[in-house]
Amino acid sequence: MKFNINQPNQALKEELLHKINQKTKPLGALGLLEPIALQVGLIQNTLQPQLSNPALLVFAGDHGVVEAGVSPYPQAVTAQMVLNFLQGGAAINVFARQNNMQLRVVDAGVNHDFDVHPDLIHAKVGSGTRNFLQEPAMSLEQCEQALAIGAALAEKEISSGSNVLGFGEMGIGNTSSASCLMSVLCNLPIEQCVGRGTGFDDAGLARKTAILKQALSQHQLQEGNAMQALATFGGFEIAMMAGAMLGAAQNNAILLIDGFIATSALLAAYHLQPNILHYCVFAHCSGEAGHRQLLAHLGAKPLLDAGLCLGEGTGAALAYPMVQAAVNFLNEMASFESAGVSEKSEADA
Repeated sequence: MKFNINQPNQALKEELLHKINQKTKPLGALGLLEPIALQVGLIQNTLQPQLSNPALLVFAGDHGVVEAGVSPYPQAVTAQMVLNFLQGGAAINVFARQNNMQLRVVDAGVNHDFDVHPDLIHAKVGSGTRNFLQEPAMSLEQCEQALAIGAALAEKEISSGSNVLGFGEMGIGNTSSASCLMSVLCNLPIEQCVGRGTGFDDAGLARKTAILKQALSQHQLQEGNAMQALATFGGFEIAMMAGAMLGAAQNNAILLIDGFIATSALLAAYHLQPNILHYCVFAHCSGEAGHRQLLAHLGAKPLLDAGLCLGEGTGAALAYPMVQAAVNFLNEMASFESAGVSEKSEADA
């Protein structure tokens, strides 16, 4: 598959920096909001950026590796949580409503047939992946299909007026997929990538680590081959999310990246198109063990560090007001000149 993602035009960078630095505040006093304001201005190629119709895409899929014992929860929980999303009762529903974000739930590969619902997008590639302890989770053709569907879904949201997309997921077993993707694509031992997921105790974590180590040893993938890694260890929801991220960046949208699983999808997308990072706002650092190191690998500075480890796009929804604040201070905050406030003198420097 071919994606064409260009680095944002840098022509306005000096003007944007001047505008930010001339606001009535000490240099750098708004912390991470300042580089976010610069980033959004560059993406939109304007000194007055705007955020419109924010949408949250939550991709759901089941994982065959669950049968190997990598999760304390049964696979059926994936479908049950999708129904909870559709009934409006999950954390992501609460936070999306709070921030006026449109929530889209995408059935990328849940082992359940859902009825028609206005907030559900039927995009099933298959009824869950295969057990990657025994064989690749999906075929390369299925992986490409998931990427293409994800890109088309993002492009549809953007053509409907959205220029900021948040990404979340639901899938029992998907921390195992994310851990393996991180291990392969970052060339790290699995022990540095795997965490407790949905709540394993020490014995469960040790068992999960041993299972994933066995799977990695069995497949012996080439370092850095994102398509092969996605097909071997990914979930349909992870591959489809990676495609949606690529499609969104290709259309100059702002990407709100949620937690560990969403960042693993971005990691795969990054290996396919490195320029995608220019369009990403990293919402938070998850409580999941490998996420901090994964963010460091990508050179990312998350907006929040609140111990969240729920997924669903909750971190993306919670971080969105900070992106709004970055855009609003750039557009609405007075400058030293307009407010008649004295700047720091050279003698005080």
